[in-house]
Amino acid sequence: MSFLSISNLKVEYPGPLGTFVAVRDVNLTVNRGEIVGIVGESGAGKSTIGNAIMGLLDRPGRVAKGEIVFEGKHIDPSDDRAMRALRGKRISMIFQDPMTSLNPLYTVGQQLIETIRTHQPLDESAARRKAIELLTSVGIASPEERIDQYPHQFSGGMRQRVVIALVLCSDPDLIIADEPTTALDVSVQAQILSLIKQLAAECNVGVILVTHDMGVIAETTDRVVVMYRGEVVETGATSQVIHEPVHEYTKSLIAAVPRGDRRLTRFPRVGYPMDSMATHTQLDLSSHWLGSKTSAKNIDLGELAPLVDVREMRLRFVTRSALLACNRRYFEAVRDVSFQIREGEVLGLVGESGSGKSTIAKILAQIYGPTSGEFRFGGHAINSESSRSTRAAIRSQIQMIFQDPYSSLNPRMRVERIIAEPIRHHGLAETDAEIRSIVNDLLEIVGLGGSAARKFPHEFSGGQRQRIAIARALATRPRFLICDEPTSALDVSIQAQILNLLKDLRDALDLTVLFISHDLPVVRQMCDRVIVMRQGAIVEEADVDDLFERPQSDYTKELLRLMPSL
Repeated sequence: MSFLSISNLKVEYPGPLGTFVAVRDVNLTVNRGEIVGIVGESGAGKSTIGNAIMGLLDRPGRVAKGEIVFEGKHIDPSDDRAMRALRGKRISMIFQDPMTSLNPLYTVGQQLIETIRTHQPLDESAARRKAIELLTSVGIASPEERIDQYPHQFSGGMRQRVVIALVLCSDPDLIIADEPTTALDVSVQAQILSLIKQLAAECNVGVILVTHDMGVIAETTDRVVVMYRGEVVETGATSQVIHEPVHEYTKSLIAAVPRGDRRLTRFPRVGYPMDSMATHTQLDLSSHWLGSKTSAKNIDLGELAPLVDVREMRLRFVTRSALLACNRRYFEAVRDVSFQIREGEVLGLVGESGSGKSTIAKILAQIYGPTSGEFRFGGHAINSESSRSTRAAIRSQIQMIFQDPYSSLNPRMRVERIIAEPIRHHGLAETDAEIRSIVNDLLEIVGLGGSAARKFPHEFSGGQRQRIAIARALATRPRFLICDEPTSALDVSIQAQILNLLKDLRDALDLTVLFISHDLPVVRQMCDRVIVMRQGAIVEEADVDDLFERPQSDYTKELLRLMPSL
């Protein structure tokens, strides 16, 4: 008998306009010590299965049909009392977003110790020792110090490691990992996946791994279930499904995975049936509003190359304040970084979580001010002595697309107002009618259509929200676009669409791009040159093909070795 058995599962959400069926006739088994992967696009029903097992379906969601059997006993997700006895103790879940899994008002140590003592008969000091051991096991450096820090003091990847440590506090029998490596770089991802495999092999823990990353599926799971629109379309041993897929949807899903061994002109589109992989029409914006980069607010930035010039940039944060300077403590986030980006070039920035990638992006976007060093844009130095008009004009030509499309858009504003805001701020249009026309054009360019203008962000999927963020970034007709992990939270099909859109916009508008990502195959497809960072410093810089085929530093070689592959 299987450790966990799901038979003919149907999950539905009743509503005033009818009933939405999220999962239909799903059959799934998990054995002790086995890792079963569930893969598919956003909305396929992957997370719904995990939430149904845990009894965490959002109301009015319900299990309408089928049964879930755990160790021979039927699970009723609607029985809150019975679920509380299982949830956390016997069955634990790793959620995708670590910030929603951690309480920002408590240190990670307080949260770990509370969880340990809830499930195990340990005193405060013993629970603290176990918490430190767990932080060590998930790769948190200096756990004795970091245990007393708050979630906001950790990078995204480190927060996810803390969440996994929380899950391990109760020594569960079954772990449901819902996109556990989405926000992690390759080295931390390899560490987390190795830990999950170790738990399965040595502790006989059953694991359901929900992910959109086919590389993770290939390297981690024993069996894989492929889902499409709430139904299972293919299941089998991982090696068989990856190398000899039967279903057309599975074939297109695998074809859309970015390649790390060679560059492609475009990312294939995921579709079912396969004839939905429509031919591509190149964007022509030469006569469009976006194609003109002159406005009353713009200053003459000249034709100097390079467009972006960073010299000996340094930024440090105070970690301990004190009246006397000798007693203060600092964290060096960026250390003597120098690089250039030529006009029209795409420069990739890679490295582990906490290496300083996003910090550099925020310096260039003028969110942070550097401690020392120089930043020149189009030959103009940007510093505290620059005039207000100069800084405003340059700021309009530097725009940023953030990693999280959920938190980067104001949920109380309609899409039209979100995109119109930078246009009004920089005085790029004179009348409301002209602004509305520009907003509609931008929404058409990013593939959403003018009808999206009247909606709120919550009415869109993650990929659609990222398109809104791109439209907002284009609203000032920038010369320099900073993309900070723009596709890390998206499945391969939506990722392919967003990356193809960015490629089209770069070619049509001759944009200069800083592309930050932990996904090395994506970097190879998108970038002309790559900078590798570690602990706030540059360890290697090279053309993209040279770096992937002939890496020089040991650190780069290790990153490439850890890159998931089909």
